[in-house]
Amino acid sequence: MRLDTKVAVITGGALGIGRATARLFAAEGATVALGDLDAAGAEKVAREIVEHGGRALARPLDVGDAGQVNDFFASVVAQYGRVDVMVANAGIAHSAPFLEHPEAQWQRVLRVNLTGVFLTCQAAARQMVTQGGGGRIISIASINAFRGVENLVGYNAAKAGVVELTRTMAVELAQHGITVNAIAPGWFPSDLSNVVLEQHEAEMIDSIPLRRFGGPDDLKGAVGFLASAASDYVTGQTLVVDGGQSAW
Repeated sequence: MRLDTKVAVITGGALGIGRATARLFAAEGATVALGDLDAAGAEKVAREIVEHGGRALARPLDVGDAGQVNDFFASVVAQYGRVDVMVANAGIAHSAPFLEHPEAQWQRVLRVNLTGVFLTCQAAARQMVTQGGGGRIISIASINAFRGVENLVGYNAAKAGVVELTRTMAVELAQHGITVNAIAPGWFPSDLSNVVLEQHEAEMIDSIPLRRFGGPDDLKGAVGFLASAASDYVTGQTLVVDGGQSAW
């Protein structure tokens, strides 16, 4: 699953899945470009990669702002000349019962988790088509795309939208040799999920057949596979990585 000579863009690269993916790609030979609202956090990850002999840059990025997205990709192409792999990972959540859920938070979550995926993947795909040679687009969805988890209506709806967006992009971009897939993680400790996990740890672990939460290395195989030539004939799919939770 080597990624030598590839340029990979990762949004939400400062923490969690984004940071782990950046480190994996760099270790597999890719040049990594990180975009995140947390510019200092993304820069720290980029420095760590460079200090270990890799190639990386970091830029501030609001994925819901089309102008910022276009400027970000222009800077990546100016620096490295191309984009080969796109990982749309940036995400947020807001927890509130449906009847009390503020419209402003609904709009905020969809802006980042769905519109942000649309804008960044569109920009990446346009560059891939322009340069030729195909490409890989990977969106980070969630098992909540398939489940009515309480108090997360905006997050759940956005992640379901990501799954369908993935299918549609896959159909339309196949003619250009671009594969598009999603990964739907289960419960992984992160800044986004820790509040919920800490409050309901025992019952949540009981709902997972493997009897544990996902760890830092548990997505590496999935994301590495989908980014590499090993997945040449895989497109339009959502790969669930949840310890078997959705099988129950």
